[in-house]
Amino acid sequence: MKKIILVFLSFLVLFFSFEKKGYAAQQVGEFYSLSAVLMDGDSGRILYEKNGEEFLSNASTTKILTCILALEKADLQEQVVISEYAASMPDVQLNVRPKEQYCLEDLLYSLMLESHNDVAVAVAEHLAGSCEKFSEMMNQKAKEIGCKNTFFLTPNGLDASKGDKNHGTTAKDLALLMRYCILQSPKKEEFLKITGTARYTFGDKEGKRTFTCYNRNSFLNMMEGAISGKTGFTSKAGYCYVGALKREEKTYIVALLGCGWPSNKHYKWQDCRKLMEYGLENYHRFLLSLMPPLEQEIFSVEIKNGKNNQGGYSAIGELEVEKIEEQGILLKEGEKIEIKTKKITKEAPVKKGEVMGSIEYWVEDKLWLSRKLYLKEEIEKIDYQWCLETVIQNIIPGRTK
Repeated sequence: MKKIILVFLSFLVLFFSFEKKGYAAQQVGEFYSLSAVLMDGDSGRILYEKNGEEFLSNASTTKILTCILALEKADLQEQVVISEYAASMPDVQLNVRPKEQYCLEDLLYSLMLESHNDVAVAVAEHLAGSCEKFSEMMNQKAKEIGCKNTFFLTPNGLDASKGDKNHGTTAKDLALLMRYCILQSPKKEEFLKITGTARYTFGDKEGKRTFTCYNRNSFLNMMEGAISGKTGFTSKAGYCYVGALKREEKTYIVALLGCGWPSNKHYKWQDCRKLMEYGLENYHRFLLSLMPPLEQEIFSVEIKNGKNNQGGYSAIGELEVEKIEEQGILLKEGEKIEIKTKKITKEAPVKKGEVMGSIEYWVEDKLWLSRKLYLKEEIEKIDYQWCLETVIQNIIPGRTK
């Protein structure tokens, strides 16, 4: 019978101070958004939030999920046939016509640069057959990414409801979606290429019509290192924005919901800049490789009823730590990393490579990183033969098994 005992063996508290002459912590101050989040892209850690988990309408920022699903699920050279329903979407439109055909890749530029609502529906219908089925794909993907309070009904972000549920998300979930699109998706490079393009020209399959799209994400030209983003607006959602910036090996993501209504179109740029500058000024990148060596006691665990050379009815199993790629996290002056070791005590037999616990790295009571602890060698269960040989060995000097 296996008994799991969570043992906290070590609590190593590490304090990191970042010296900078004349340094003074910058405060975020007041800003316009009803809900806002500043996220460390590398770790997913929230650095600042205002009502970050409040469910709100998010308008066309929805399209970042529509785009990444298209990139992951389809060949970019596939031809998309426009339906009557897609062509009927309200502004903002590319003004496609029923039965026209377009290359999927071209439509994704239209989707992300100009935020065309008719194109979003055409892409959704091409991938899933209908917007209803595509919304199921969207919500499943959002759940896989880690979003806990997202419910999408439309591929373009137009306001919609189903029963007592409305189309929307939270600033925290929206930041998680952007993090996935630019850093974690197997199609992240394609996503960054599309959303970072300033101007794109294309036509329909028959060559009868030509369109030129211009990127409406003004933030790309506002701050050095801006790499991606998506705007949004409906009368219910107000102005919304999600964007990313990379500078000095640090990646910041800002998500804003309800950031003003007409005629306050520029509030979102002010809020985004303020949050990005706060992150750049206050946070410094720290690497896992800079951590001091782990305590020696971490690398062993008790295995009950396991064969051993020490006598008694427990063996000591040697452990090895999961090897992972270099990990970075943004820390503010005075913040600490706490290391907690969790071990599992099991009864033999235990196989080589079995998970026997984990090492967890916590920052400000939030889990940053977890590494598994593996058993290095198989440990067999004590049996009658082993007991007999052990007794004989202890009674007769010089006797060996």
